[in-house]
Amino acid sequence: MHPFTYTRAADTRDALDAGRRGGRYIAGGTTLVDLMRQTVEHPEALVDITGLPLREVGVTERGGLRIGALVSMAEAAARTRVRTLYPVVSEALELSASAQLRNMATLGGNIMQRTRCTYFRDVTADCNKREPGSGCAALHGHNRTHAILGTSDACVATHPSDVAVALAALEATVHLLGPDGERHVPFADFLLRPRSTPHREQSVRQGELITAVEIPALPRPLKSGYLKVRDRQSYEFALTSAAVALHVRGGVIRAAKVAAGGVGTVPWKLPAVEAHLIGERPSRQLWTTAAERAARGARPLAHNRFKVELLKRTVERQLSIVGGTK
Repeated sequence: MHPFTYTRAADTRDALDAGRRGGRYIAGGTTLVDLMRQTVEHPEALVDITGLPLREVGVTERGGLRIGALVSMAEAAARTRVRTLYPVVSEALELSASAQLRNMATLGGNIMQRTRCTYFRDVTADCNKREPGSGCAALHGHNRTHAILGTSDACVATHPSDVAVALAALEATVHLLGPDGERHVPFADFLLRPRSTPHREQSVRQGELITAVEIPALPRPLKSGYLKVRDRQSYEFALTSAAVALHVRGGVIRAAKVAAGGVGTVPWKLPAVEAHLIGERPSRQLWTTAAERAARGARPLAHNRFKVELLKRTVERQLSIVGGTK
């Protein structure tokens, strides 16, 4: 681990001042500390923000839900408002990690976490995320767990967050506070696809601080849920996952929100699946035909071609669970 300084921010202004000078924010530290130990990350200054008042969970004026950036994953999942209004969020959080990690990790930190690609975490391997221009060892290496959607010739690493998939499906917004004031960034624009600059992973500016995530009000009744497929049921990252939210009224699907995880370089919104569902009546045949659209544009690698079919089956299964016809 490289030497670094450590300070605790007394308030938001203090944190922003330190961030503007290049300090890295740390709360639960469940990802950043690991990367520092592996010498993948070596910040010169850490700014502890755990004392900031960013722990609210409340309903917005328009009927949406706002969750503070420092709310722990465990607390967010357990809150009655989260479980009642958006079960897909609480389920994604509970399937994300071990109980110990969920107690420490924060919502803001979770969506900022970096890939679990083994080549990224191996400082002897070529990795454009870690060292721009060095190459991507995963392209021709062991790439069974890597992405099939949103990839580029520079990077094929998946985004590891489960709750980010739910937030992408629900079209959430990330609230940021920085030297230039407040910004609200749609979740679809918050996490960046690799293209030719895979080292740029989020649209966060220098010194900006995530303050909250806001989920918009959606039509009621709304049924939702999260399905995660992995190699083992204990603590493990997704091979594929699906976040689904459906508004059914009068026996017809009026609104559909669907996204996939474990298969994209970012949480992968599935607009073709959503469009196929709108205006239709729930049925096993509908789930099958809609799910066939989930892997459009996929570019499988040598060892992960199975993800194409697995993604379709994962989406179909979760549509049937949430839609009520198995």
